Amino acid sequence: MAVLPPCPKCSSAYTYEDRGLLVCPECAHEWSATAEAVEAGDGDAAVVRDANGTALADGDTVTVIKDLKVKGSSSVVKVGTKVRGIRLVDGSGGHNIDCRIDGIGSMQLKSEFVRKA
Repeated sequence: MAVLPPCPKCSSAYTYEDRGLLVCPECAHEWSATAEAVEAGDGDAAVVRDANGTALADGDTVTVIKDLKVKGSSSVVKVGTKVRGIRLVDGSGGHNIDCRIDGIGSMQLKSEFVRKA
């Protein structure tokens, strides 16, 4: 289930979606879900955020926050592993970070499993 943004008017976290609009039950404010996505990405591309909600950019250093199994291998990327020089991509399956991890090699990560260092 997708996490909906808080109300821009009263900052209520109890927003819900109704026929393509986001609605706040506390102040009855309605706004377009597509307009929210355009504002977040400035119209060009969506902003990639880490597990804490911090925006990521190309070249950032991130830290892995969960043990991640490497598909097709017996290797594991351990918690606390620092990954330097990430590249943001529009990968398949929600993988939006392209990187190289020492001892493992090139791979793609999901931004929900990293935090900005």
